[in-house]
Amino acid sequence: MASMRDIKRRKESIQSTGQITKAMKLVATVKLQKARTRAEMSKPYFDHMYTTVASMLAKTGDIDYKYLKAGNSKKKAIIVITSNRGLAGGYNSNITKLITGGDIPKEDIVLYTVGNKGKDALSRRGYTIAGDYSDVINEPLYTDAMNIGEAVLKGFEADEFGEIYLAYTSFKNTVSHEPKLVKLLPIDKSAAGESSDGDLTLMNYEPEETQALDVIIPKYIYSLIYGALVEAVASENGARMQAMDSATSNADDMISSLTLMYNRARQGSITQELTEIIAGAEAIS
Repeated sequence: MASMRDIKRRKESIQSTGQITKAMKLVATVKLQKARTRAEMSKPYFDHMYTTVASMLAKTGDIDYKYLKAGNSKKKAIIVITSNRGLAGGYNSNITKLITGGDIPKEDIVLYTVGNKGKDALSRRGYTIAGDYSDVINEPLYTDAMNIGEAVLKGFEADEFGEIYLAYTSFKNTVSHEPKLVKLLPIDKSAAGESSDGDLTLMNYEPEETQALDVIIPKYIYSLIYGALVEAVASENGARMQAMDSATSNADDMISSLTLMYNRARQGSITQELTEIIAGAEAIS
C-alpha cells in the first residue's frame, strides 16, 4: 500500500492537472462560441453554392471540359485539414485514419496539409507532402482557401494528379463532429444531377461554356475549401472542450479516490500508533 506521503503528492499533482484541464476547457469553450457562430453563419452560403453549381452542371450538355473529366495521372491529391495542437481527443487521429484506412494506395496519394498534427502523423507513415499550409488553420481566411485551391488546380491542370479530394471534420453541433472525405475534382455530373432541382432543361452560357466554367468552378472549389476550414476550426474547439471536460471529470474522480485512500491510510496509522502505545503501557505495568 502506498504511503501517506506518496498519496498526498499524487493527489496534489492530479489537482494541478485538473486545474490546467479546467482552464483549457474554458478557453476552448470561448473559442468554440466564436467558431460555431462563424460556421453556422457561413454554412447556408456554402450549401447554396454547392446546390447552385450542382444544378447548373446537371443542366450542362455533354462538353469536353477539363474539370469534368479525370486526368491521365493515377495519383490523387488530398487536402487534409487537422489542427496545430493536440489535446482534442480523437479529432486529429480520425482524419489520419480516414486517409490511412481508405481505399487509395499510399503511393498514389499526394497531400496538401493544413495543420501540423496531420502533416507529422502522415509524413511519419511515408505519405508524400506536396504542400503545407499549417499556419492557415489558426485564423482561416478566404484568401487562404484561394491559395490552397490555386495550388491544387494548378497541379490538376498540369496532370500531376487526376483527382482532388478534401478531408476535414464536419461540424454538426457542439458534441457531434464527422470526419469526411469529399471529392472536389473531377466534378461528377451524375451526382450533380441528383442534387439538382429536377429541372434538367439545358442551360445557355454567355460567353461560351468553357469561359464561364473557368470562372465559376475555381470559385466553387475555393468556397468548399474555405467552408471546410471554418467547420474544422469549430470541430477542433468542440472536440478539445469535450476532451478537457472529460479529463477534468476524471481528475475529480481520481482526487476523490485518493482522498479516501489517504484517509484510510491516516486512520490505519493512528490505529497502529494507539496499539503500540497501549502495548507499551501494558508492558510497563
